Amino acid sequence: MKKRTEEILKRLDEAYGTELPLFLHYQEPWQLLFATILSAQCTDARVNEVTAYLFKKYPTLKAFADADLAELEEDVKPTGFFHNKAKNIKASAKRLIDVYGGEVPRDLDDLLTLPGVGRKTANLIRGHIFHDPAIVVDTHVGRLSRRLGFTTEKDPKKVELDLMKELPKDHWIIINTQLITLGRTVCKSQSPKCQECFLSDLCTSHGDIK
Repeated sequence: MKKRTEEILKRLDEAYGTELPLFLHYQEPWQLLFATILSAQCTDARVNEVTAYLFKKYPTLKAFADADLAELEEDVKPTGFFHNKAKNIKASAKRLIDVYGGEVPRDLDDLLTLPGVGRKTANLIRGHIFHDPAIVVDTHVGRLSRRLGFTTEKDPKKVELDLMKELPKDHWIIINTQLITLGRTVCKSQSPKCQECFLSDLCTSHGDIK
């Protein structure tokens, strides 16, 4: 590992810790799966508001699989893109029951067969449910990885592969939470606070961010 990368990770650990907090609320693995599907283009806070009601109304996978689609659409409407999200959640619930015995699969390829599940969601499940080394690339992780010089790619899968080469496995899961926190509070998309950033002296984009 490069010394610069090692120092960046050390400072991230010192600033945000190495625990594995998650911003989405859930009790069962399938609830995290559905919450993550709902989180696309939506804030975690809004998703948590919706799922607090949703998981009481539909307490089991079968309840989601048997749900009236139009009614489910109304239930998830506050998260946006509700037609696709409701359809994917209902279809995923049915597939989890029919193919996986009601259990969320661990394998990446199996997870990717679930409607509405891409690599971001699949890797989040692998990391937080099964504790398998996996890198979740969302908009924050992609943006900060480019600014920090970990990658020049914009495609999330390519960013993921570059980070897998750059970072040690013990940081694959936690880097998502750390960079999200940094991205939300300091290294914002439109107005990064470079003068306040504890990584500014190590950042390849410092002083060159518009």
